[in-house]
Amino acid sequence: MNVNQGEIIIRDTPSQAAVAAADLFAATARERASDKGFFAVAVSGGSTPRPMHRLLAEEPLRSDVPWDKTHIFWVDERCVSFEDPASNYGAARKDFLEKIPIPAGQIHPMPVEIPPEEGASNYQEKMSSFFQLENKEFPNFDLIFLGLGTDGHTASLFPGQRVLEERERLVVAVKGGDPYVNRLTMTLPVLNRARQIVFLVSGKEKAGTLRTVFEGNQARLPAQKIHALDGKLTWLLDKEAASLLPGEIIHD
Repeated sequence: MNVNQGEIIIRDTPSQAAVAAADLFAATARERASDKGFFAVAVSGGSTPRPMHRLLAEEPLRSDVPWDKTHIFWVDERCVSFEDPASNYGAARKDFLEKIPIPAGQIHPMPVEIPPEEGASNYQEKMSSFFQLENKEFPNFDLIFLGLGTDGHTASLFPGQRVLEERERLVVAVKGGDPYVNRLTMTLPVLNRARQIVFLVSGKEKAGTLRTVFEGNQARLPAQKIHALDGKLTWLLDKEAASLLPGEIIHD
């Protein structure tokens, strides 16, 4: 069993998992904005988080989140036009960003209109400026949402990539995934320093991968390299995704 598994929350359906994720987003936003004056979150793309995003644009959550104190970043992005169906930002804009009262300057999409290496440097500089980082420091996001691919990837960190060993840069350019395109992604040192990390995983096709993540004694998969160094790790699953997990994990 993976000793870094964190807390596991299981809901019956993907819709119920999305509700739990949206509620967690709102509660964390209120808490962090109240405590320190702003809330910094990094969200993921793909199909799984889209129901959560849509809920954030609907009442009661639309009015519950302190959008005027919220800053939204992206964990990763495909280097395609924001109008492309594969764009993480483009999907989020359609699902909730256009429907919430957040100042435009507090939405921080990854730059895709410039070469990938330049885009990675640009986003790293933006994060460094926002978090007022000194040399070789890493940011501490209040909340980061991650997904899980059937190959064990998370963010745009894929199995076998050299960037899994990156220890200095905040953002890197990679190529991989489906679609197989250039991408920008936050690195493990950034992801692992968030105050709260939430894996949102649903669907039977993810069940075998989840079992490997939890039972594997060696961190071979990128998702197994996610550890909340100074915060909390939560796995928010639906029943189908959790269907192959050993009973002792589910019932701990």
